[in-house]
Amino acid sequence: MTERIVLAYSGGLDTSVAIGWIAEATGAEVVAVAVDVGQGGESLETIRQRALGCGAVEAYVADARDEFANEYCMPTLRANALYMDAYPLVSAISRPVIVKHLVAAAREFGASTVAHGCTGKGNDQVRFEVGIQTLGPDLKCIAPVRDLALTRDKAIAFAEEKGLPIETTKKNPFSIDQNVWGRAVETGFLEDIWNGPTKDVYDYTDSPEFSPAADEVVVSFREGIPVAIDGHAVTPLQAIEELNRRAGAQGVGRIDIVEDRLVGIKSREIYEAPGAMALITAHRELENVTVEREQARFKKTVDQRWTELVYDGQWFSPLKRSLETFIDDTQRHVSGDVRMELHGGRATVTGRRSDVGLYDFNLATYDTGDTFDQSMARGFIEIFGLSSKVASGRDQRAGS
Repeated sequence: MTERIVLAYSGGLDTSVAIGWIAEATGAEVVAVAVDVGQGGESLETIRQRALGCGAVEAYVADARDEFANEYCMPTLRANALYMDAYPLVSAISRPVIVKHLVAAAREFGASTVAHGCTGKGNDQVRFEVGIQTLGPDLKCIAPVRDLALTRDKAIAFAEEKGLPIETTKKNPFSIDQNVWGRAVETGFLEDIWNGPTKDVYDYTDSPEFSPAADEVVVSFREGIPVAIDGHAVTPLQAIEELNRRAGAQGVGRIDIVEDRLVGIKSREIYEAPGAMALITAHRELENVTVEREQARFKKTVDQRWTELVYDGQWFSPLKRSLETFIDDTQRHVSGDVRMELHGGRATVTGRRSDVGLYDFNLATYDTGDTFDQSMARGFIEIFGLSSKVASGRDQRAGS
């Protein structure tokens, strides 16, 4: 029986050429796998037909938009996940859902190897291969760009020689990865980190300099998950999509960062994540209202470690799963409404309310009739500062 290789297929030039390139280099049949995570563009059926036209023996396509939003974006939101305090893990969280479908396709079509289009210097090769070896430890991995010397100029020449049904003349100067959670742009003139991004870099966001009138939005959460916008019920996918439109129109969610890659190099990245950043802003503020102080302080540590694990391709790791158990517990009372003003590149919280919040107006108010017993403060301060007071006395005696 001829060996089969499952290829993560985007429908673009490189992965279209990779179908025939892999077949010629290995003698194997290629099964193309395309997963819709909300990246937009062509339909899955168009991509499926192109894969078959480029020589795939089978084409597996999956509409994973709701799956991605529910099972990958929502845990990311509950963890307030921002790598290096800036990047909302746009590409990092799409890889595990793609891996899940690659392994499923390998089982369905009897493949022994999985191929992806990553280079040898990025994070995604790690995310794909660690995920594949975790879910399918018997499967082998190859990367045509990294392992089979498939460069872009060779890809164009191969496509033209074979008459493949794919556009080869347009060359975008950027490397772009996008899904419903956001958009990542790199390479080209952006590799000079002194160069500012030009307007053609952006697609999900309009310029914040020319924002329309401010847009007020109310996001309702239940246990850390958005369930309504302006009083209208939404699914997680719908919440992200609506805020992508509304926050994107206001220029919210533009990120320009020199990022520490897992492979040890620094890389300049431009991200657009209007919906993700607006939701994280709202979710964080609702946590401020509903999560107890010590729990909230510790959660910041857990959130950061969760974020680093996911960035580093450890979505399926035991530690990430254990940290998520803690995060899930903290979300039991993260329910309520957050009002934000979207304008001029910012999502600014202007109101918050919750039936299960810890904010007590009668304790917080400075007006007459407050229920906070201020007479207790003096003794509390004496005891709270006692250890520092004793240590300071010792230091002064030693100094003299």
